[in-house]
Amino acid sequence: MLYEDNPVSIKYYVKRYIQQHRKEFAGKVAIDTPAGSGTTSKALRDTGAEVHAYDLFPEYFTTKGMTCERANLMAGLPVSDGFADLVFCQEGIEHFSDQYRVFQEFNRVLKAGGSLFITTPNYSNLQSKLSYFLFETEYHLKTMPPNEIDSVWMADDAQAKEIYFGHLFLLGVQKLRLLAKLSGFRIKQFIFTKTSSTSAILLPFAYPFILLTNFWTYRNRVRRDHSIPGSPYEALYRELMGLNSNVRLLIDRHLFVEFEKEAELDAVRSKVRGQHGAFNIIT
Repeated sequence: MLYEDNPVSIKYYVKRYIQQHRKEFAGKVAIDTPAGSGTTSKALRDTGAEVHAYDLFPEYFTTKGMTCERANLMAGLPVSDGFADLVFCQEGIEHFSDQYRVFQEFNRVLKAGGSLFITTPNYSNLQSKLSYFLFETEYHLKTMPPNEIDSVWMADDAQAKEIYFGHLFLLGVQKLRLLAKLSGFRIKQFIFTKTSSTSAILLPFAYPFILLTNFWTYRNRVRRDHSIPGSPYEALYRELMGLNSNVRLLIDRHLFVEFEKEAELDAVRSKVRGQHGAFNIIT
């Protein structure tokens, strides 16, 4: 069975989403990076999109009738500003050492209002929280903590100089949201995939404590900041509390998020420079 046809694989859910929204993708300029074997590139092409595929190791791109260019996303893609209508970054963000730089590049290549789709292992679900608590690893009893053998991947070409890190830079929904916000994006929607059975089992036991601690922290922070109802502080803290207590995010196996580009980088940087503190950057 192909990965894209296996409900255990994130490729299955990405392909299904693209097929369900084929009319929205038809005629759009799409970037797929890192493109991997080309499964997502093919799905986008089949909708009628104009697809540009990039990967650090394009030799693994096996989709017939399509090409993939070598590109290091952190160094920049070989396209002009505002080139694409949409970008797919499937199971890639957790491999990049400078994720903020990657988000800035996503902003550069996307048109205003363009969509950025990111998938990554859900480091915010209960199984991942437990695994980190017990062993500082992604999956306890299955994988070792990050290390210099398992977490470093190399190309088959002995002359290749690039090093591709494994899941060394996993991030949860809060950090993903913040990096996106600081790069001119907002969360448009979460696309839910497959439930983690371990997370579902843990939910009835953990959820009351999650609700209690999140509400307690929210209330104390609002009081400390002398926030008044309706202020940017209160709205921001409510958003963060909502993400932490979202049941689907706590049990879903993957994060599959659509972001919308709402500001250019210069505008974001101006607001950062013009604000004191971290909470009123973008309102």
